[in-house]
Amino acid sequence: MGSKRPAVERKEEAGRSIGKDAAFDYAPLSGSADEMVDNKGAVRPVWQRFLSHLGAMPEKDLAERFARADRYLRDAGVFYRAYGSKGTGERAWPLSHIPVLIDEREWQALSAGLVQRADLLEAIVADIYGENRLVQEGLLPPALIAANPEFQRPLAGIRPASGHYLHFCAFEIGRGPDGNWWVLADRTQAPSGAGFALENRVATTRAFSDIYAETPVHRLASFFGAFRDALQGMKHSGDDRIAVLTPGPANETYYEHAYIARYLGFMLLEGEDLTVVKGRIMVRTVAGLKPIGVLWRRLDSAFADPLELNQNSHIGTPGLVEALRAESVTIVNALGTGILETRALLAFMPTICRHLLGTDLQLPSIATWWCGQQDEREHVAENIEKMVIGPAYSRAPFFDDNGESVLGSSLRATAKDSITDWLSSDGPKLVGQEVVTLSTTPAWVDGKLVPRPMSLRVFAARTANGWQIMPGGFARIGSGADVAAIAMQSGGAAADVWIVSDKPVERHTLLPAEGSFTRNMPGSLPSRAADNLFWLGRYIERAEGALRILRAWHARFAEAADPNQPLLADVSAYLAAVDIDTAEPVPETLLRNIDSAVYSASNIRDRFSPDGWLALNDLAKTAHRFHVTVSAGDDASHAMTILLRKLAGFAGLVHENMYRFTGWRFLSLGRYIERGLHMTRLLGHMSGPEAPDGALDMLLEIGDSVMTHRRRYNVNTARLTVTDLLALDPLNPRSVLFQVNEIHHEVEQLPNALINGQMSPFYREAMRLHSGLAVMTPEGMGIEVYQRLERELEQLSDLLAQTYLG
Repeated sequence: MGSKRPAVERKEEAGRSIGKDAAFDYAPLSGSADEMVDNKGAVRPVWQRFLSHLGAMPEKDLAERFARADRYLRDAGVFYRAYGSKGTGERAWPLSHIPVLIDEREWQALSAGLVQRADLLEAIVADIYGENRLVQEGLLPPALIAANPEFQRPLAGIRPASGHYLHFCAFEIGRGPDGNWWVLADRTQAPSGAGFALENRVATTRAFSDIYAETPVHRLASFFGAFRDALQGMKHSGDDRIAVLTPGPANETYYEHAYIARYLGFMLLEGEDLTVVKGRIMVRTVAGLKPIGVLWRRLDSAFADPLELNQNSHIGTPGLVEALRAESVTIVNALGTGILETRALLAFMPTICRHLLGTDLQLPSIATWWCGQQDEREHVAENIEKMVIGPAYSRAPFFDDNGESVLGSSLRATAKDSITDWLSSDGPKLVGQEVVTLSTTPAWVDGKLVPRPMSLRVFAARTANGWQIMPGGFARIGSGADVAAIAMQSGGAAADVWIVSDKPVERHTLLPAEGSFTRNMPGSLPSRAADNLFWLGRYIERAEGALRILRAWHARFAEAADPNQPLLADVSAYLAAVDIDTAEPVPETLLRNIDSAVYSASNIRDRFSPDGWLALNDLAKTAHRFHVTVSAGDDASHAMTILLRKLAGFAGLVHENMYRFTGWRFLSLGRYIERGLHMTRLLGHMSGPEAPDGALDMLLEIGDSVMTHRRRYNVNTARLTVTDLLALDPLNPRSVLFQVNEIHHEVEQLPNALINGQMSPFYREAMRLHSGLAVMTPEGMGIEVYQRLERELEQLSDLLAQTYLG
């Protein structure tokens, strides 16, 4: 018997109704509009081709398609950060596999309404921070501005260098029971989701590649290309950089910040990367301070400048407002634009639109009443059963505000009696909004299509030709029938949005046209990124060194079963000096080194390949699993071998795939310095005359040089031959001299290694270290030399930090 077909069947007639008796058992929720079926129960034309394909797929095939999409998201490392009572943590991206399909003609009408709204928001914020005529003429209550925590008073009177406050907006929209679309919230502070929309598209097309190829779906690349070109056009000079300003890895959408920066080719910076010099924003790089001309901020305005805005901010840049006054930088969006997200502002949008644009809103807002006015308070109190009451200054729609809003119909009779008193006492701080019954869209749950409430986040970018609306967006799908379950933090999912045409669509790409490209050299490396790359290299090499010693120790312990045997006791004492306890088969210190490598890599996600990131995370997960499952001896030795293979896989990916520019050099320098230190310390401890029997053989094993020693020296293991191979052989990638040679080579390629023909202090120290070791002989290598080498390598690391990472 073949695989079961999914609970959908091809509809031969467009108008055929879908109900409980149909083979396709899909029943829209009562009182809701539905994206797939109309109010007569017929499949909308835009869905018919998709459902035809879906209905022809066996259930097993469909499961494999969904698994492909999920696997792509895992392999790409897509995540969001969830906050809860148990702390924060990275969560796998929750994809709803069935896309939302919208007809192109309907989308064009929606787009026109959103363009009008973006223009209106620009006019409103320009007035708030400019002439303030909306308040003077009674169109906006003064309290909504003066008492609003999003009103940034120091920015009043400052005109943006670009002439515009808004460059990139998002709108939360939903379809009501009557089939019409409403704006639920405006997103102007630092709108998120555009990068996730791209990843949703890639993942969904992995599942439905055949359907997608046959369906005229508008592509997303042209939207991002036009916005990238617009940002390029805002630069003040050819030397200016464009950067994405992120709050850092702890932010819930940090993955997207890194993804967008990598996708568009911009720098990803944190506030500490920037400084203001003579009214200009500069980024600290390994080549010195470089100017920033355009800053796409992804942190809230108040945190951007601790000097003039929120003095408690640890993620901002002092003097940023000063640079705005000097009109030396364009910030996307301008600081202070978060005030446009205020929920109470929706109550005044219709009147303001007629006043400023001379026309009605094409796309209305959800019905909202600010309770700072008597008539509005009375209306809300009289219609409490149909209302949601929430904070006036909230920037989130009621279903996404972490339970701050109160549903009127859920109040007890005694609570409803006191609603008038509550509104009278706290009215200016409250708004009433009409309860929204959002439209539903199909989601695949337990082997069948079921309706789930949905909202869309749609993006608008200011380009050289005016506002451009992304042809698609980011759909949030509820985990149940409750609208409040749409939010990602509440278990909601994300779906791709297909804007379907009835004719072929253009296939846009961000790649240049054939025969017309320019090879742009990568921008200067920010000092913070160089610091993380350097320490990533050191932590990885530190972990590898510990793994090699521990593997050799446990292999011998498996034979002797006596940790007090002289060689084992000696190595245990050596490891104890660096806080590694051989009583732990997989020590905590090893885990900390691997976790530190993961943390360093997490700070440079925009510069890190998805393959490398996955390999590093796999190494960390395996190490933590072994920490609680592995026992001493042969079991631990085998576990170390597995970890070494995984670490070698990561190192190989980095070595083969990373572009050989400045970032590569800092990563490599970290590895060479740490490996040089590792081998220098081991040789100093284990090659001396007082080393226990078997120490030299163990040294060769740790240095992965046993076979090489046998081939190169026709004698048994001896101190001079081991010293020659592990300390002074320039061809052995494990020797100290090899590391020093590579350090010398990389250092001379760094920025400012030569200044006016003179070596920098760092270059001079590297040269001195190299020449001093290159002339040494095995006979002259004693404990004093190894101790001096160790100090010089540590000093070289410190000098590198002083020169480039400060």
